[in-house]
Amino acid sequence: MYKLILAEDEEDVREGIIAQIDWEKYGFEVVEQAENGREAAEAVDRHMPDVVVTDIQMPFMNGLQLAEWIRSRHPNTKIIILTGFDEFEYAQKAIKLQIDEYILKPFSSQELIDVLLKVRAVIEAEIAEKENVYVLSEHYRKSLPVLREQFLSSLVSRRLPLQEIRDKSSEYSIDLNGRQFQASVISIDYIHSGETEGPAAGWHISLRDTGDHNLQLFAILNIAGEICQKHAFGKVFIHRDDVVLLSVSRAADETEITGSTFAILEEIRQNVQRFLKLTVTAGAGTVCQSAAMLFNSFSDAMQALDYRLILGNNRVIWIEDVESRAHQLPAFDELTQQSLIRTIKLGTVHELRQVVDELFGGLDTAQVSTQDYQIFLLEIITSILRVAKESGSEAADFIGPGLSTLSELHKFNNMGEAKLWIIRICTRLMDSIASERQSSYKQLMDQAKEYIRSHYEESDISIGRVCQHLHISTGYFSSIFKKEMKMTFVSYLLQIRLEAAKELLRSTELKAFEIAEKIGFSDPNYFSFCFRKKYGQSPKEYKNSSRGG
Repeated sequence: MYKLILAEDEEDVREGIIAQIDWEKYGFEVVEQAENGREAAEAVDRHMPDVVVTDIQMPFMNGLQLAEWIRSRHPNTKIIILTGFDEFEYAQKAIKLQIDEYILKPFSSQELIDVLLKVRAVIEAEIAEKENVYVLSEHYRKSLPVLREQFLSSLVSRRLPLQEIRDKSSEYSIDLNGRQFQASVISIDYIHSGETEGPAAGWHISLRDTGDHNLQLFAILNIAGEICQKHAFGKVFIHRDDVVLLSVSRAADETEITGSTFAILEEIRQNVQRFLKLTVTAGAGTVCQSAAMLFNSFSDAMQALDYRLILGNNRVIWIEDVESRAHQLPAFDELTQQSLIRTIKLGTVHELRQVVDELFGGLDTAQVSTQDYQIFLLEIITSILRVAKESGSEAADFIGPGLSTLSELHKFNNMGEAKLWIIRICTRLMDSIASERQSSYKQLMDQAKEYIRSHYEESDISIGRVCQHLHISTGYFSSIFKKEMKMTFVSYLLQIRLEAAKELLRSTELKAFEIAEKIGFSDPNYFSFCFRKKYGQSPKEYKNSSRGG
């Protein structure tokens, strides 16, 4: 089903259009209706529809303004304009907006169906082009020669000598000249059995339904490559089971490379979801000053991916947002130690017990010396101390005061006691990290709410300004805000403004248009519309009722 939003300010016209068409029969689902352009814009951001059908004449934002907004934010969305005869000449002037279809009022349901089928055919042709197995395979074969792929993979697998990087990048025509470098990982979100739906007769089989992981990777790589080429930024390749983005910037300012990287990753995520019907989560690593350190950035990007367990998938996660990197420590190469670190940060006690069992597995029967055994325990404790340090926790809270308590290692009667001790201190650390994370979320929300309440009267306040004030990325802030506040930033800002409006209506003689300006609305009519929608009465009616008049 292709998602569709209908924007029309006349309720009877909207209901007539909805009732007269069997949308499912023609492959469409009306996910939302809007009675003005601003509502439609908000709905487009929420649903990312395939098609928007909009009237030209609407309050607060007309159809052409809405079309221009959609083209700038969601360029792949198809737009169908409904226009009256006297508006047609005006509508024709908007050709530069690349409107997909026009329908002249009055129109029959069959006329609209015919236009919808034309638009659907265009969408399916675009999807078919993206999913064409032969084209994808050929593009992959030609764009990623084996040697080039091996070199790029080696950059994120281990630390290479700078001279080797210079020689090979020159040999393979890969530009790695820059002052800032960053690695990101794009991972396909797991599709649980039962989530896919069998295609109806005659319908196109999506790449999601094939279950071919390699082909899905190639398709994502193709989309990512096109986007990077369009913006002349970044290099993408497949490494293991993920797509990797390497960012290189000649700018000295770190915000330039991170800003471009996040924008590219977000565009890739949206296009993959639109064209391939798949979702991906991207992890962005730390910024480094040498291509030789990209393997560290890649390791951080992989750790950022782990946080989808907390923040959810289908998003971009930056390691700097979720972990303090002030004291960055070298990552362990051993998979079991990495597994322990991940479990302490994000796992459950049950998972912790499983990991510790794996760590100790085989030691009872292995021929190890007492010294080897003590070194083994010290390695585990060292990894725990590293997690504690990165999280800002005091080691004494988990192991005891002073390193002299490591003498406990000599007091264990058997490995069973050592395992229980390890589990006990790890559990304490896990509780502390979880508590600190929740406290950090609360502190972040308190700071955000304080800033919003101090600046809500400014008409240009935005989520971008709030994030700039808090020094965090918008994607991370949006997910935390919605999780903690149970509403979006836009809804919260509107709530604060309308609460302020009620107070002003009760306590002052200001007119509605004066109050609108005072609380940050640039359009007094839109203020009245929002107020009535929220409280069921106009500002004037509310003022009279609150004063008993």
